[in-house]
Amino acid sequence: MAAALRAFRLRRPGTAQKFGAAATSLRGLLRKGCRLLQLPLAGSRLCLYEDGTELSDAFFRTLPPQTELVLLRPGESWQGCECGAGGVGGGLRGLLTAPLRPAGCGDLERFLGALYGRADAVVEAARRLLEDERAPRRQRLLADLIHNLSGDSAAERRDEDGTWFEGLEARFKNKSSYMRYSCESRIRSYMKEFSNFISNVHPTARDAYRRILDLMSDRLKSVKYNGSYFDRTEEEAAARLCTREGWFSCQGPFDQDDCPCKHSINPYGNRESRILFSTWNLDHIIEKKRSVVPELAEAVKTRDGREVNWEYFYQLLFTVNNLKLVHIACHKKTNHNLSCDKTKIYRKRKQTHEIS
Repeated sequence: MAAALRAFRLRRPGTAQKFGAAATSLRGLLRKGCRLLQLPLAGSRLCLYEDGTELSDAFFRTLPPQTELVLLRPGESWQGCECGAGGVGGGLRGLLTAPLRPAGCGDLERFLGALYGRADAVVEAARRLLEDERAPRRQRLLADLIHNLSGDSAAERRDEDGTWFEGLEARFKNKSSYMRYSCESRIRSYMKEFSNFISNVHPTARDAYRRILDLMSDRLKSVKYNGSYFDRTEEEAAARLCTREGWFSCQGPFDQDDCPCKHSINPYGNRESRILFSTWNLDHIIEKKRSVVPELAEAVKTRDGREVNWEYFYQLLFTVNNLKLVHIACHKKTNHNLSCDKTKIYRKRKQTHEIS
């Protein structure tokens, strides 16, 4: 059975005038387009008006009728349309309905640059599309797009993005100070659990346990409770878990090296993202309640003259040596079945030599 004719809209780069042409193949469409627009057939090619993707025979067969195309003469290029009023909505609908195709890093950077460069227009177009959309998958895609593009992640101060601060105390004047406080609060809660465990420590070991509590408390105060983990303004990259723009990536379940779902979030972007980020966990790989604190208590009880390596336990309880930032879906609440390194629980006392 012969392939059916399909109609397309052709234009030249930089012009608004469009021409209709129908063909059954890419070669046939190219031939008709060159005749209509008076271009040489040799070396000419067709690409999508929307994003500049050049057509192949296989890709041509996937295009819906009335797709808008640009006809290029030899040596010309087309990077994609400058979306005007109504153009953004059409582009979004095309993204939702078009078949997937491979794209290079340059294509992705160009697409993201255009997307974020016109974020307000894209969000407005997505909202209009969402009003009429009934397919659940597309509803989710549109909602996620709106969510990720709404707000102003570059803004830092309360007077620049007041909506972000709704529900927060007036003492927080910028986003980074609140995010730092949020992280400090989590670390402080771990310290409180560690302190409250003293009632379970053998009476003969409680004084030694308290001394370690004091040492850890002093260390945490000196590093401001590691609040830098959530602070995008922290100069040292190793001291934060986010990019300078405020993006956090899930580090995956405790028993995996990476996040299989590639979860990410920017709580600096908008109020909803800030609230959602509170559901992400700083998960202890070697569990705090089941392993670290009980093993420390046991080490204090059975030290028998040995010195407990409290700094090792400090690393396990309060630092990214043993903490992973994970999306709630990657937070496995099952028993990790991991224990502390027995060779690091104690350390040798420093030898002192009497002078005769």
